[in-house]
Amino acid sequence: MYVDSHCHLNFPDLAQDLPDILQRMATNQVTHALVVSVDMPDWPGLIELVEPHRHLWASVGVHPDYEATSDPTEAELLELSRHPKVVAIGETGLDYYRLSEPLDWQRERFRRHIRVARQSNLPLIIHTRQSVEDTLRILREENAAEVGGVMHCFTESWEMAQAAIDLNFYISISGIVTFKNAGIVHEVATKVPLDRLLIETDSPYLAPVPYRGKRNDPSKVIHVAEKIADLKGIPVAEVAHASTENFFKLFNKVDR
Repeated sequence: MYVDSHCHLNFPDLAQDLPDILQRMATNQVTHALVVSVDMPDWPGLIELVEPHRHLWASVGVHPDYEATSDPTEAELLELSRHPKVVAIGETGLDYYRLSEPLDWQRERFRRHIRVARQSNLPLIIHTRQSVEDTLRILREENAAEVGGVMHCFTESWEMAQAAIDLNFYISISGIVTFKNAGIVHEVATKVPLDRLLIETDSPYLAPVPYRGKRNDPSKVIHVAEKIADLKGIPVAEVAHASTENFFKLFNKVDR
């Protein structure tokens, strides 16, 4: 069986097709999916979407790219984190690719999420893009290793992956691994230990080959697992088993 550790089923183009998506997940043995928060105005709809489904779970947080949105306070985030369906804090982190300095607001938002994760004892979902040094520095300064988490849709170097693993983080590989030109991701997928591996779709984005360019959904996470197995030279069942067990270990509020 497979688990999609990061998707956005609450986005309108997926939410409107939810029954069909859930059926495709069942057909492909994708048993659970974590629906990840990116903005507070959307959070009520997200939690309403996952509540009726025992195999759908949620995070709470604000994506680093959302500059114009209102930031929740630590107290507000902490209160939302107590919802029984919330199993993680994020998506949070740093992104220096789309936005430019001054980004003190982004770094402070990141620190706030880490502090809430430690208070709630929930793992972090980290977005990092062209911000390796500051991401690792802030994780260390805020003692994020106490709760750990996942480096989602990882596209940075193997050296950063190693540093993140040392900080008690898992490495999550997306459909990018199926792209021919994704050499860095291929290296990371080959080298990451099975006991530190997660798989995801980040749907509706980043559909894997052979669906590249089309809308993605959690049922397609099997293609991520198949490519990682090919790169590692192991049966896909090993990748499926390891990534699934890692999911339940990290997000330990999730019911099997």
